Amino acid sequence: MKKLIVLAICTALYTSFVIFSLHKPSSVVSDDHMTDVGKLMPVKVKQVVKETELTSIKEVIEEAKREDLKVSIAGKRHSMGGHTYYHDSVVLDMTGYNKVLDFDKEKKTITVQSGITWDDIQQYINKHGLAIQVMQSQNIFTVGGSISVNAHGRDIRKGSLISTVNSFRLLTADGEIPTVSRKQNEELFYLALGGYGLFGVILDVELQLMDDELYEMTTEKLDYTEYSDYFREKVLDNQQAKMHLARISTAPDSFLTEMYVTNYELASEEGPLQEHDELRKERMTGISKFALGMARNFDWAKDVFWEIQKQYFLKANGDLISRNNVMRSESKFLEYEAENDNDVLQEYFVPVDKFTDYIDDLRDVLTAEELNLLNITVRYVNHEEGPVLSYSDEEMFALVLLINQGLSKKEQKKTGEIVRKMIDVTLTHGGRYYLPYMPYPTKEQMKRTYPRSEEFFEKKKQYDPDERFTNFFYEEYKQ
Repeated sequence: MKKLIVLAICTALYTSFVIFSLHKPSSVVSDDHMTDVGKLMPVKVKQVVKETELTSIKEVIEEAKREDLKVSIAGKRHSMGGHTYYHDSVVLDMTGYNKVLDFDKEKKTITVQSGITWDDIQQYINKHGLAIQVMQSQNIFTVGGSISVNAHGRDIRKGSLISTVNSFRLLTADGEIPTVSRKQNEELFYLALGGYGLFGVILDVELQLMDDELYEMTTEKLDYTEYSDYFREKVLDNQQAKMHLARISTAPDSFLTEMYVTNYELASEEGPLQEHDELRKERMTGISKFALGMARNFDWAKDVFWEIQKQYFLKANGDLISRNNVMRSESKFLEYEAENDNDVLQEYFVPVDKFTDYIDDLRDVLTAEELNLLNITVRYVNHEEGPVLSYSDEEMFALVLLINQGLSKKEQKKTGEIVRKMIDVTLTHGGRYYLPYMPYPTKEQMKRTYPRSEEFFEKKKQYDPDERFTNFFYEEYKQ
């Protein structure tokens, strides 16, 4: 209780210096140098080009071909391992290419340009009683960027984003614009979707939508050893449960032992959707931001931050919330800017039935290392077939790790060593790691995790023999 009081007092002081801690993410560090939100790989580029029309985008690719320049494709630049730029490349910033092109309420489809954000789509479709099927837990990303990493989210029934993409058009290295779907240019569909911008510029996308729904939130505390059985019996087998989120403690007093889980079950007719479908804005950002800031620096604050999160969700038991609002999770409190450190992500997938043993081994590794681990969120990912770089060939839990690390080469080296140990543990338990983050994994770990990676890189050379589209991810792992 004393710690909570101390934090409350400190929070009252927050407004006196909030202007210095607010992060306005900028991936461009100068006219010819840029990085991504990870800020770990600044590099000199030839230029950043932000186009809003298809003809202009085509001209960028044509000029790059004439001058033999490399092209990288960027959205919000939340991939953290140089996936959106390359040294001396032309960076095609797609965020201005963001219009709604077509909407069919009856068929529940929407066609959008790839630079549009999920928030833009939610603002457009919410008034029609429709919702997005699959996206990340935040709505700040571009559709093209999400497709390039084949994102997943909280929905436990729909799988990853690929399941909701009907088709897209792709500007290829030779200047052609084929329509890509499961029936047209099928091979490209499964390469470019989850292809990290290496097969061309995703131009416009037709997405399958669904009816918005009203959910009742239920939150419970668990011991980590109970989670696998709980999930199968109380969540997966409960057809009323549509979305799910869990967190496992990174606080010293309960490190990787205590959990809380939040389920979103279909509400009864007693709570009409119309009373809850107004799109929410972020709330209490300042308090959350300050609490997380304290947790970066003090172990006792990690315990307090964990308790605040847990109590917040437990007190929301029984609350009603629309599907669209579940997909509007707070993100601003995660924004962070400091001179010498930054928050970065890692994500590991582990089979549902191996969760307990995996956590035990992961805890052994992390208690022996110095890693400033701030948060672990757990989601569920269905088995999926199709993407060449598939991260889920069986039912998996996805663990998203938020890590604070130094920006120096020495700190990067230390974090990389720990990440590789965590990946070894993950692989031992039949798991995989996610690709949009720092290129800390070895090439051997890449091959073990993604057995079709050799096929992926061979197809890349087949479709783009001059390697016109490139990035640091490709440079690091191509065969």
